[in-house]
Amino acid sequence: MTVDQLKQTITGRWVSIAPEIRPSAAKNPDGTLKPFYLQRDFTYGDGDRFELAIINSADPNGKVPLARIAIRGHVQWRGAHPIAEGAQKVDFVADEAYEVTPLIQGFADVLDKVAGEAAGYAKWKIGTAQSVFGKAFVPFGLVEGKHFMEYDLVYLSHGMLFWGARNIDGRGFDTEDNRPTNLQIPLVRP
Repeated sequence: MTVDQLKQTITGRWVSIAPEIRPSAAKNPDGTLKPFYLQRDFTYGDGDRFELAIINSADPNGKVPLARIAIRGHVQWRGAHPIAEGAQKVDFVADEAYEVTPLIQGFADVLDKVAGEAAGYAKWKIGTAQSVFGKAFVPFGLVEGKHFMEYDLVYLSHGMLFWGARNIDGRGFDTEDNRPTNLQIPLVRP
């Protein structure tokens, strides 16, 4: 499949099969990595545009949603990835929007402490999105004036869309050297 054929085939909406787990960069008191539970809702469209909504949960079954993260931007295609025949290196660049919506009071309270009015944000409220686009946002490591970007991969197999699996030590996909070398749980058509 050519890159153009792959782009055409993945156009549209994709969702998580079930709640997923990833290692986060945050650590527990004993030094182990904290788990990051999430569900993804991804749309790829014309002009290499994408939209991604992530629901982050406190539990592995996704029954206690903490926050909704919504990003929009562009996919940059970087060539073949050696993980599997047809896999492609891609960079996801959130150059249009990045919003965070707390879904429970405890998470809103945490955001008020670490990214509240002193940091230039309004009081965080359940169900109310705030843009963190182009701003410093300490909880997610965002830097003012810099678009969030991940060095990732895409692979299509058996009607499922795979991205790269997180590094087991919690490192993000923030450099070419940290680009994933394994496959994440796939997304499927809803």
